[in-house]
Amino acid sequence: MAGEASLVLIITFSILSLLGLPLAIALVASSLAAVTMMVPVDMALFTSAQKMVASLDSFSLLAVPFFILSGVIMNSGGIAIRLVNFAKLLAGRIPGSLAQTNIAGNVLFGCISGSAIAASTSIGSVMVPIQAKEGYDRAFAAAVNIASAPTGMLVPPTTAFIIYSLISGGTSVAALFLGGAVAGVIWALGLVLVTVIIAKKRKYPLSDRVPFKEAIKITLDAIPSLFLIVFIIGGIVMGVVTPVEASGIAVIYTMILAFFIHKTTPLSALPKFLIETSHITGTIMLLLAASATLSFAMAFTGIPAAISALILGISNDPIMVMLIINILLLVVGCFMDIGPAILIFTPILLPIAMKVGYDPVHFGVVMVFNLAIGTITPPVGTGLFVGATVAKVKVEKVIVALAPFYFVLFSLLALISYVPVITLYLPTFFGL
Repeated sequence: MAGEASLVLIITFSILSLLGLPLAIALVASSLAAVTMMVPVDMALFTSAQKMVASLDSFSLLAVPFFILSGVIMNSGGIAIRLVNFAKLLAGRIPGSLAQTNIAGNVLFGCISGSAIAASTSIGSVMVPIQAKEGYDRAFAAAVNIASAPTGMLVPPTTAFIIYSLISGGTSVAALFLGGAVAGVIWALGLVLVTVIIAKKRKYPLSDRVPFKEAIKITLDAIPSLFLIVFIIGGIVMGVVTPVEASGIAVIYTMILAFFIHKTTPLSALPKFLIETSHITGTIMLLLAASATLSFAMAFTGIPAAISALILGISNDPIMVMLIINILLLVVGCFMDIGPAILIFTPILLPIAMKVGYDPVHFGVVMVFNLAIGTITPPVGTGLFVGATVAKVKVEKVIVALAPFYFVLFSLLALISYVPVITLYLPTFFGL
């Protein structure tokens, strides 16, 4: 009976998803369809509802709406242009300096806003036209913008790690933040290297030197925004604040920055920001609750144990197991957004990874790195299509320009997958 219920779960979920039903509804409906094959309907409904409510009864989840609100305010607070100017200083005279500015800008803005799409649109809309004007190939400029945008999913604060922490049974958010920060920097450095090689080959022009006085002014303008990153990472790691407290302070800080210091956003815009935050938070929370019913259904039908037996039946070698998991997550990332993917596949894959010796913090970083690549990979990658639209370039041309970046990102994925010390050194150093 369990085998038949598992089959019903998979088939029902696939059909409902293909029909275009909201993912949360597809998750709950398919889970109920499977569970009701094994227990009475009233018991299945009662238990599923109980699991949904219990999944949201977590203090840590309070950080999610606060970080989202902080990002929403930042997106409209005139932060992008200040970070672009500061990124120009960081890029300096590096070959392909304008493209390097795009990379640095996406890293800085992405980790402040917490959104790859926001970084791609805010920074890309500024940098891609400038690069095109200076003689850069527009498809290459778009590729640089698209490839660097997902760093905001790795460099904290990011809701992906908060959700993973909850689903994985309480993995340290601070440790995930530190490991993610290292992985995000490695991602960015890999793109910098590719850009240097291509820029030298194509002889792209360097940016003009910035006068010292202007450099000081640009740095001072950017410091208030950059301080938020330092405070959140430093405060959480040093134990000064919890992730929830840090998220609340982040909201207050970004409001002061946008409404009173930069004065780029009127206070009257706050209700709009709150409504947008409510929509995003509601979607995440509904998915989280729906995933609880899926986890219950999978545990009831024995799907995780079956998948574990299947993978470990192929090989119990840690290297081969991680290779299989990486391939699976890369495929999943091509079709599914990062949030739902974490909710659905963490309960399935984490126990397998831990069984062959992988640390949950390391696996969490590898998982998010995997799924972040998926956001810029066809056929469904939202980051790819948004970035191409922003750059006004056909997706087909952008994919060709992205080829060397894909190669480097896949190589870096293998590096952090098989050298755990890269992502675990800082968490271990700080005793997390």
